[in-house]
Amino acid sequence: PTSIGSAISTCAIVAVLHVLDDTAKTTMAVERGDVEEPKERKEKKQGGEIKAEELTEEDRALQENLDLLVERIVEQDAKQDVQKAALDTIREEIRTSTSTMTSVPKPLKFLKAHFLSLKGCYDAMVDGENKRFLADVISVLAMAYHTDHLESLRYRLVGSKEGMESWGHEYVRNLSGEIGIAYQERMLKEEPVDDLLELVDQIVPYHFHHNAEHEAVDLLLEVERLSKVVPHIDEGNYQRTCLYLLGCASYLQEPEDKLTLQVAYDGYLKVSKLPDAMRVALKLNNMDLIVKTFNLASSLNERKQLAYMMSRQNVLLDLEDGPAAIDDDSEREIITEILGNARINEQFLMVARDLDVMEAKTPEDIYKSHLIEGRVPTSTTVSSARQNLASSFVNAFVNAGFGHDKLLTETTEGDGTVNWIFKNRERGKMSAAASLGMIMMWDVAGGLPQIDKYLYSTDSHVVAGALLAVGIINTNVHDECDPAFALLSDSVNKDGSSIRIGAIMGLGLAYAGTCKEDVQELLLPLLGDEQTPMEVAGFAAVAIGLVFLGSAQEECCESILQALMMRPEHQLKDPFAHFMVLGLGLLFLGKGDAVDATIEVAKALNTEIAHYCELMLDVCAYATTGNVLKVQAFLSKCTEVTENEELSEGKKGLPFSIAVLGIAAVAMGEELGSEMVHRSLEHLLQYGEAPIRKAVPLALALLNMSSPTILATDVLSRLSHDADLEVAQNAVLALGLVAAGTNNARVAGTLRQLSSYYYKEPDVLFLVRIAQGLVHLGKGLITLTPEHSDRGLLSLESLAGIFCVLFSCLDMKSSILGKHAYILYFLTVAMRANILVTVDEEGKALPVPVRVGKAVDIVGQAGRPKTITGFQTHTTPVLLNVGERAELATSKYLPMTTVLEGVVILKKNPDYVEGD
Repeated sequence: PTSIGSAISTCAIVAVLHVLDDTAKTTMAVERGDVEEPKERKEKKQGGEIKAEELTEEDRALQENLDLLVERIVEQDAKQDVQKAALDTIREEIRTSTSTMTSVPKPLKFLKAHFLSLKGCYDAMVDGENKRFLADVISVLAMAYHTDHLESLRYRLVGSKEGMESWGHEYVRNLSGEIGIAYQERMLKEEPVDDLLELVDQIVPYHFHHNAEHEAVDLLLEVERLSKVVPHIDEGNYQRTCLYLLGCASYLQEPEDKLTLQVAYDGYLKVSKLPDAMRVALKLNNMDLIVKTFNLASSLNERKQLAYMMSRQNVLLDLEDGPAAIDDDSEREIITEILGNARINEQFLMVARDLDVMEAKTPEDIYKSHLIEGRVPTSTTVSSARQNLASSFVNAFVNAGFGHDKLLTETTEGDGTVNWIFKNRERGKMSAAASLGMIMMWDVAGGLPQIDKYLYSTDSHVVAGALLAVGIINTNVHDECDPAFALLSDSVNKDGSSIRIGAIMGLGLAYAGTCKEDVQELLLPLLGDEQTPMEVAGFAAVAIGLVFLGSAQEECCESILQALMMRPEHQLKDPFAHFMVLGLGLLFLGKGDAVDATIEVAKALNTEIAHYCELMLDVCAYATTGNVLKVQAFLSKCTEVTENEELSEGKKGLPFSIAVLGIAAVAMGEELGSEMVHRSLEHLLQYGEAPIRKAVPLALALLNMSSPTILATDVLSRLSHDADLEVAQNAVLALGLVAAGTNNARVAGTLRQLSSYYYKEPDVLFLVRIAQGLVHLGKGLITLTPEHSDRGLLSLESLAGIFCVLFSCLDMKSSILGKHAYILYFLTVAMRANILVTVDEEGKALPVPVRVGKAVDIVGQAGRPKTITGFQTHTTPVLLNVGERAELATSKYLPMTTVLEGVVILKKNPDYVEGD
């Protein structure tokens, strides 16, 4: 019987679908004029419309009643009291019908036919109360009549001025839309808008009272009065309101975006949500607001939580002097330690022990050659020195931050460590020695003694690697003793390019984003000296760009521009001239139109470098802004290379490669733009020339850093077999960057297959090994993504480190595949532990259950929707991958911040009862 019933149901559905299909075909045929309209359909037409259904007796009575009331209103000799009674009845009918808005209310349907006659009656009426009441009715009817232009608003302005809430929510929404249009028109004509703003002042409280905060924000954005949001924010609506404001800021241009963020900041401060306010202040990169928020914290625990947030964004405060000074010595010492990330290594190792991943891994553990079917690379096909160099990087990436490995720190009898370093050639020794710094990363006290012995080696490349290792250890860690500058400063002016580069690069990594003036005084003379080798000057410029990141520091900017003007043309053809330009661009990272004057100066540079410099400045200045016009400009730039065949050859095509990376850099600021850019990059792959195609994999990596989405990995896997070797090389490295720190099995399997496919190509095989190391970065505990705080903040330091590697990949032969493989260590700046650690008010680890799942976008949603989906419950500490969000699974403790990332302080819930 069940199967028979289901069969009958299926037949019935099919029959209904056939009828609907026949009806649709008949309608289309009638519209084309192919057939005559059926007679029965003609008969059902009244006034040019087909009746959807016959009227019930109740509806017919309502229609007749409304028709009679309209007649009494429009009669020429009608008495005023009769008109008023009729108007009151109509107003009451409309008001009572607006309680449900699933369809157009029946009174509005029936009165629609009388709309024009009511308008005519209004024009003929003498001024008075009845005329104003009729204006109210016409204003509501105009909403359903779909009039030409703003009639609902026009009649509202001449109406009775009674409260609009009685007309229903849909009427208020319609009026809000018309106010926005009218405001823009009047501003263009420079007409007064006071009457519109009076209506706005009535509508905004209505929206807030009815939980429609997003509509109030939209209206105030239209009329440029966003600050009026703040008085209406309270404990019940601050979360929805401020979240919507932050969402809107991503799609607004300057200066509206910063104004919107400022309003969100004021909203959070009004309800004393200091961690949320601090997050907005960090997004604005406004030191005054950061200090203000920090000073408002009333307890030590609040200050500690704010300090953890600032340390993730690499923001330092002067706690001894100035507005953020702390008088209490013990408290100042605690906050200084948190701001300087002094315990980051300790917390990282605690998570590693909890997850049982402390055992060191060898490169072979990552390569897993026994799983490769078919051809396996052998020493006869690949240089042993190149193999060892790759193993040094893989060993460093995999064991980063763990403090021990099986190649460098676990030595056997004799000098096992030195033997491994000397298995590399020249600059390869530098990379191998520097890898020790990555293994000891963040551990200043324990790492520097391990490196100290190599600073006195007789081999200059080993010394250079040790100097670089000092910088790597101090990356993102700030110590009052300042050991990095003391150890590195003397080597900047020594003989030998490799030692100077090691010291300079180490300074750049150690002091990224700190604006340390001592580094400026040390490195700027190198740029002004024409005798300085171009590669040394290039690294010096990048180091200055990293230290004074996004500061637009005038003296540094002038020095780099002057150096580019002074250098002869043949030196500007050197690949490291492009590094000088990159350093200049980093000074303006994220600064927007503040770069305009510098771009004008760059146009006066030698033609060999001018075009490249203009584009680099533009890309860096508008990175992460989501500026649609800049994305269009870069796309337009990509079309120029197809019109000039000469540009597609050699280094002349580099500016167009920069434009492709610029598209991704600008769009990565917001999610929707990133999705759209993915489609644009696919088109560039299909129709672009060689300089454009080789940059597409790098652009994909920038958009999906440490986020191995199916879309990105499929495209990169396809490009890794591309006929153009440069495209394939970049695609292989991009695969590693996209899956960095995720232990993604799919990407790891793809890379193993590529190691077999490219067993006769030593350069590509080297990059495959590097990518394999990146996939297992920190054994899955470290990420490269610059986004954090639930993707609400973006670290400029992380982005700068990624930029340094990606831009050098545009000329791979002269950089990573040449003598300068250690450029990969710029990624150290972007390396952060992707963990959640919960601590009590004393700072001790406090394991609690948390739910970890995929983050759900709840911006603009009503009520209290779920913020995560597909979650699993774990006990802290836990890992948080890109796109994941955590929330407490117990009410016993209350977090001191709403975003559970990094280190979160928990306090006991005073209302908690055991057994709840």
